[in-house]
Amino acid sequence: MSQQTLDRAPAPAARKRSGLVLAIILTCQLMLILDATVVNVALPRIQADLGFTPTGLSWVMTAYSLVFGGLLLLGGRAGDLFGRRRMFVVGTAVFTLASLAGGLADSAALLIAARALQGVGAAMAGPSTLALITTTFTETKSRVRALALFSAMSSGGFAIGLIVGGLLTEWISWRAGLFINVPFGLAIVLLAPRFVPDPERRRAHLDLPGAVTGTLGVGALVFAFTHAASDGWGNPVTLGSLGAGLAVLAGFVAIEARTGMPLVPLRLFADRNRSAAYVNFFLGPMAMMSMFFFLTQFMQDIRHYAALATGFAFLPMAVLIFTMSRLVPRLLPRYGPKTLAVTGSLVMVAGLTWLAMLTTDSEYFPALFGPLLLMGLGVGLAFAPLNVIVMATVPTEDAGAAGGVLQTMQQVGSTLGLGVLITVFGSVTRSSAATGAQLTVDGMTAAFATSAAFAVCTVLVALTFRRVTASARP
Repeated sequence: MSQQTLDRAPAPAARKRSGLVLAIILTCQLMLILDATVVNVALPRIQADLGFTPTGLSWVMTAYSLVFGGLLLLGGRAGDLFGRRRMFVVGTAVFTLASLAGGLADSAALLIAARALQGVGAAMAGPSTLALITTTFTETKSRVRALALFSAMSSGGFAIGLIVGGLLTEWISWRAGLFINVPFGLAIVLLAPRFVPDPERRRAHLDLPGAVTGTLGVGALVFAFTHAASDGWGNPVTLGSLGAGLAVLAGFVAIEARTGMPLVPLRLFADRNRSAAYVNFFLGPMAMMSMFFFLTQFMQDIRHYAALATGFAFLPMAVLIFTMSRLVPRLLPRYGPKTLAVTGSLVMVAGLTWLAMLTTDSEYFPALFGPLLLMGLGVGLAFAPLNVIVMATVPTEDAGAAGGVLQTMQQVGSTLGLGVLITVFGSVTRSSAATGAQLTVDGMTAAFATSAAFAVCTVLVALTFRRVTASARP
């Protein structure tokens, strides 16, 4: 056998191994994102089974997002310092055990505690998913493809959560939405140590003052946003949490600027494109939240869809997001990230504006189907380039921190967006002269119009991306 043949022989095995590594990482990311919405359509049955109060029921969603968002920065830097694969495996194990405990919960308090523990596991594993992609896929083409698929999982996971939640709630039980994580989590815990490469670890000390202030600051902001959704922005607890969060985060920035080994290296924001991408990872989820929160209610409360039908109604959006994830790696070298991000954001504006024209008599075709197609196309085009902008050129030693910041922006943006949109919904329904279903739809369309305004902001930010030459594009 010639030397050339020997050199070529391992290639198929290497591709197969890299495909398995990517499947392990993407499965974990899908689990973490899916759990933000998988219980959405099951909330009425959870309330009936466990005796939740109407206000307490919101904590089934809030407990997860609050802890997840608050600990992401710490989880990102911990992966850089203590080992990304280790944090990935341990975080997945914690998430899996918490999912099992949530599925077995026989009281409201136990379910909320399990959801919070899921948030801890997600914050440990989440930033390492992006970092492991960055350090494992070093060849440009394979990295862009992996990041595009990661973006599809991150964006499409919300819609998939509604589909899976509807299926499991209708056919089995709301508990199945939590139990389904267990086999996938166990598979990841068993396979990752064997197949996922462990990047070289940095020998450094954890920035404890930064960890404390960053975690408390982000946690206080996320709590303020979620509290505003139920109690309003004028509530003293909301205002106090918001003020405390901003003050602590100001202290966090001052600490990071002075310390030699920061939790979040401020050099991550030195690149204009990366900074703009972070801003759009904050604004984009703000715009998207109305799709999942209010459109789910419109289908179930106004159009009287069953949980299963509500989940499947989002299928066109999910399919288009995943389709675009396959096309973006081919489009990116030709058109560059700026063109794709601007185009995708404009399509999102069109979809949300269309939803702002809903009426109580709107049918699925075309009033819902059309906007869902536009949102799938827009999200797929707008967000896949952002992952590439943030992660493709980040220094290896900062990959975990960069991923933590990215996912923090996404998590806090979605929580803030929901708080703002619920406030808009509440103010319209309190001041409108309409009654019944029309009153509810008036509030929903106002929320969709506000989401369209957020999407317009993503267009403006995308226009600030610095153009790169064709030879420098991924």
